[in-house]
Amino acid sequence: MLAQLLRRTIFTQLMLGAAVAVWLYAKGTLSMLEAVALVIAAPFLVMVMVDLYTAVLSRGPEPFGAWVRSLFGEYRAGIIIFLFRQPWTRTPPGVLSSTSPNPRVPVVLVHGYLCNHRIWDDVIPVLRAQGHDVFAVNLEPLFCSVDTYSAVVESAVQALLTHSGQQKVALVGHSMGGLAIRAWLRAHGTARAARVLTLGTPHVGTQVPQHLKTQNGIQMTWKSEWLGTLAACEAPATHRLFHIALSPQDNIVYPQRAQVLPNVTPTVFEGIGHLQMCLDPAVIHWVQNELAEPCP
Repeated sequence: MLAQLLRRTIFTQLMLGAAVAVWLYAKGTLSMLEAVALVIAAPFLVMVMVDLYTAVLSRGPEPFGAWVRSLFGEYRAGIIIFLFRQPWTRTPPGVLSSTSPNPRVPVVLVHGYLCNHRIWDDVIPVLRAQGHDVFAVNLEPLFCSVDTYSAVVESAVQALLTHSGQQKVALVGHSMGGLAIRAWLRAHGTARAARVLTLGTPHVGTQVPQHLKTQNGIQMTWKSEWLGTLAACEAPATHRLFHIALSPQDNIVYPQRAQVLPNVTPTVFEGIGHLQMCLDPAVIHWVQNELAEPCP
């Protein structure tokens, strides 16, 4: 579903770029080669504008150099994820077996808003090589209550436990994916959860403008009623399962340092954008190490 939407979006951007290029070429402003270059560049220019807009809105009192690094890193991550990976996936997600002879806890990977399982392409081979069976889900439908996604997570949990023969799974969520995991814990309990890692998750909501006004988008707004109800249902034992990673330069989820849970000390990664968290080697190494530790 998302892949098709992204392909159509890219096609629309190319067509708009073509219309502008033809107009400028007809006026003699551009040569033919420059007009073709403008068409090809259109999706990349849109990405620049989106990243600049979100980075300026979300900038906090952090060092300027880290903010600049995150801007360039997020632009690179956006190109990789939204232009070269997610639009072109056609294979549905499923269980991916470990490539190591030493089995570890199986892992459910849960992506965020307007993403699909391809956001985990850099994470999956690392976890499989470490001994984890992996299931990277697709959260669909795209625009619904986050509670709906607990069924998707539950299906992946059952598939991994059946495949691995183990009793528990670890769950890793990026952005909204962390909230989908919390919704699953509320619906199905903590008995099968060994550990939960979240990357850039709006645990107390984000102040990013909600232009689409979707149900899940509204639920993720700053201190929303849904988030308050979710937090009220969680016991301290649930929070002890969590390990949180955040970036002070997150351009989508902010205020950034507020995105924590009671009695959970976050791991902070400087100079990293929101999508970039799923591609950054330091963050992936953190995920790898957290999942390598024995589970309580």
